[in-house]
Amino acid sequence: MVLPFGGSDRGGDHGSHGGGQGDRARNVIFIQGDGLGLSHRELIRLATVGKDGQLAMDSLEHAGWTTTDSADPEEAVTDSAAGATAFASGVRTYNGAVGVDADGDRVPTLLERARGAGKATGLVTTAQVTDATPGAFGAHVPDRGDQSEIARQLLEGSRPDVILGGGEDWWLPAGEPGAWPDNPPKDPTEQSKGTEGNLVERAQELGYTYVSDADGLEDARGRKLLGLFANEEMFEQRNEGEGDLYEPEVPLVDMTAKALQTLSRDRDGFFLVVEEEAVDEFAHRSNATRTIQAGQALDETVTLALDFASRNRGTLVLVVGDHATGGLAIENVDPEDEGGEGATSEDGPFDLAGSDLQFTVDWTTGGHTGEATPITAQGPGAERLAGAQRNTDVHDAVLRAMLGRGRG
Repeated sequence: MVLPFGGSDRGGDHGSHGGGQGDRARNVIFIQGDGLGLSHRELIRLATVGKDGQLAMDSLEHAGWTTTDSADPEEAVTDSAAGATAFASGVRTYNGAVGVDADGDRVPTLLERARGAGKATGLVTTAQVTDATPGAFGAHVPDRGDQSEIARQLLEGSRPDVILGGGEDWWLPAGEPGAWPDNPPKDPTEQSKGTEGNLVERAQELGYTYVSDADGLEDARGRKLLGLFANEEMFEQRNEGEGDLYEPEVPLVDMTAKALQTLSRDRDGFFLVVEEEAVDEFAHRSNATRTIQAGQALDETVTLALDFASRNRGTLVLVVGDHATGGLAIENVDPEDEGGEGATSEDGPFDLAGSDLQFTVDWTTGGHTGEATPITAQGPGAERLAGAQRNTDVHDAVLRAMLGRGRG
């Protein structure tokens, strides 16, 4: 699906590069690869463009890295909820917290601040639209598992103009299947289980156009869009060869294109969060084949965002990872090495693009890991995102670029 962006170069006199400290970001495209560490980016690069190639996500003008540790009292390594809350609100919190601080108090998010400034806002993800990352930008709950409450708050609280992704099961009461039938063959455990009534109907009452497939999204013309394109995530996160699928009903790049087309109508600009969840989920399953496939989809979406930024001055684009997953290591093929001491799984071999070489992937854990993650950025204020920083600093830099002030 190819969608026009206009390209009127509206807004201040800012190019697509970083510019000076006084530059203001009219638009922000905040792109996250969930679980995307530096090794994941390198895996995607080697498998898709090879040693001499460069990913779109690595081509942005400024680069740095962020620490990822949360303020959890019992676990040293963050989860996605705490990581996303740090990006969204600039506070460290406990694992599982969405839009609240370590004391459980609500904290304002970048999306809410953008809306308060008159900007259009949007959430796009291949996860449930009520999962940890979109939830942390648009809701406030002490437990990330309360996904129906997150959905309700999206509609009645933060009110993003565009909400696109999976997770229809959380929007409908048990026994009331929607466009996506209960107990589908791909995963018979999936079924409606919402706790807040029929939130699809509530969304329509509030002026949202509801769509559930690619044709519906392409035809939608409203300024407020809710698209739910799966019962749960928009893929099947299983071990390789055991029913694993990455075949989203609507590709991430197409959801993002529609969001950009819709949000860019706002004369005050927009704030858009885009997440590729499958990198994390397949890394949890030691599934490098699908991790690469999801990474390609993410990078295609970054290319789209950079094209939009080149046509619309004053657009800040950043690509982040909330944490790394799987303890991924890229190694030479070695018949004597069956995973190495302490490894949990060896994967491959995989072709190194553009060569006759191959490599393998070792996964050392099925969980998250605590290393810093890379960040790349381009556009007004992007220079503040270069170098070593905390994940909370990302929030502060984006807020200053977008609104010209700190969090106070």
